[in-house]
Amino acid sequence: MSLLKINDLKCHYQTEINTVKAVDGVSFEIEEGEILGIVGESGSGKTTAALSIMGLLPENTAITGEITYKDNVISSLSEAEMDRFRWKDIAIVFQNGIEVLNPVMRVGVQVIEPMLKHLDISPDEARSKCADLFTTVHLDPKWMDSYPHQLSGGMRQRVILAMALSCDPKLLILDEVTSALDAFTRKEIRDLLVELQEKNGYTMLMISHDITFVSSVASRVVVMYSGKVVETGPVKDVLISPRHPYTRGLIHSTPDIFVYKDLWGIPGDISAGSGFKGCPFFSRCTQKTSKCNETTPALIPVGGGREIACHRGGIAGLLQASDLSYSYRLPDGQYLKAVDDVDLEIMEGEVLAIVGQTGSGKSTLAHILANVIQPATGNVSFMGENTNAENYGSRLNGVQIVFQDPFNSTSNRFTVIDAIKEPLDINKIGSEEERVQMAKDCLELVHLPNNDIFLSKYCGELSGGQRQRVALARAMVMQPKLLIADEVTSALDVSTSANVMRLLKGLQNRRGFAMIYISHDLSMTLKIADRICVMNHGRIVEMGNSHDVMLSPSHEYTKRLVGSKISV
Repeated sequence: MSLLKINDLKCHYQTEINTVKAVDGVSFEIEEGEILGIVGESGSGKTTAALSIMGLLPENTAITGEITYKDNVISSLSEAEMDRFRWKDIAIVFQNGIEVLNPVMRVGVQVIEPMLKHLDISPDEARSKCADLFTTVHLDPKWMDSYPHQLSGGMRQRVILAMALSCDPKLLILDEVTSALDAFTRKEIRDLLVELQEKNGYTMLMISHDITFVSSVASRVVVMYSGKVVETGPVKDVLISPRHPYTRGLIHSTPDIFVYKDLWGIPGDISAGSGFKGCPFFSRCTQKTSKCNETTPALIPVGGGREIACHRGGIAGLLQASDLSYSYRLPDGQYLKAVDDVDLEIMEGEVLAIVGQTGSGKSTLAHILANVIQPATGNVSFMGENTNAENYGSRLNGVQIVFQDPFNSTSNRFTVIDAIKEPLDINKIGSEEERVQMAKDCLELVHLPNNDIFLSKYCGELSGGQRQRVALARAMVMQPKLLIADEVTSALDVSTSANVMRLLKGLQNRRGFAMIYISHDLSMTLKIADRICVMNHGRIVEMGNSHDVMLSPSHEYTKRLVGSKISV
């Protein structure tokens, strides 16, 4: 049975300058006894949604939609009528105790105050209950006579929680209750909330930007962006396989989830909730289409208790390969099967690493996917079209590959400018002036000079790191949707290798292209990849989340591969 229902809620702040759509058409419900989490960046509308439930929004807020608690439509109640629900039926715990608590009142008096107002009990009974509440939240009752400044942050948070519990509410709203706390205290509060829910069956609405914290307590999660819900579903499913590009970005920005991976936030800033016609995530999305800028996607069910608001149905497939096989003819006339019945899919904006020993078929597979060589059997489709029918390496927003050896991938006879703009020249893209400017822009992207002196240098005059960056600029000038990086750092020293990889991953994060990273360096793949594919003798033997594959491998070959890493 639903305890709380929110239907098409809109909360628009009216200012002298503009209207801020803090919450813009949000709908969700909370079952009795459930813990529901709401996550999102600052400015996504989480707190406004919570305050609307409590009827605590400022007077300059235009509110429409319906909020139903049990069978009561509380969104249309007067202030006096709403006051009967606060504390007794619905209570809220705010994030900053030092701001919420009255600095000149003892904390015990502040916890007792709601009881005297809403419960038919005497002051002595209220004080006794206050002492019990302090014990419940693991706080010694002796602190009841203290002032807020005499308590630590964690203790103040427990006092506010005791205050919220003082009138035995059915619904508890927790707004960033641990954001200002240290890790140890945060865990204590988390354990306390779990204990309270298990013992008393509280229904909780947990609001936070800390996905890890929410996922450790809640059973279901709502992801908000710029006032709208973009994804909902069971917490574990959303964490393991996010369906919306924004959700994926949030998860990849969370250090507790991918502990070995470098942190890369979502490029760009959240919209203020106004000024867009289509999808609010349009400007930051890696898979947007023209439709995304024209109409706002509806939140629709996609199965498994999940909902997505995306015109492309969530994170879309970019490249699909099926039944790929390829053999090399050896000097003795025998055939070596380099790729053997391989199926593969890469999604928009993701990084897939393909790992394995030398001779496992990684590079051959990369060359097939890049349409450099044709498979003996099977097919590859890119953006829904067969790559055999159309060469996606010769067009903008297609597939590009950067090879392993920088000294062979760029000709010594080419100047830097000629090497970079050659793909544009061959495919007759733009005018000569436009090609030169595109090449200069890409040199800037890869942190190389774009002055006339550097442009006129021959590739043979460059260092290995510089040549690899030129090769990367040559690929980036075609603005690829998919970049295949084939052992791009294996010929470089460790420092140059690290610089090139950080540059490459930074470009991928900012530009939003998908990347297939071919490597035998397991440590590097763990730092940059979303998924890892393990190859052995031309076959894929294991594939999955990068941390699951490397930290908990299931296939014997993967276990041996991981075990062969040299540790210090």
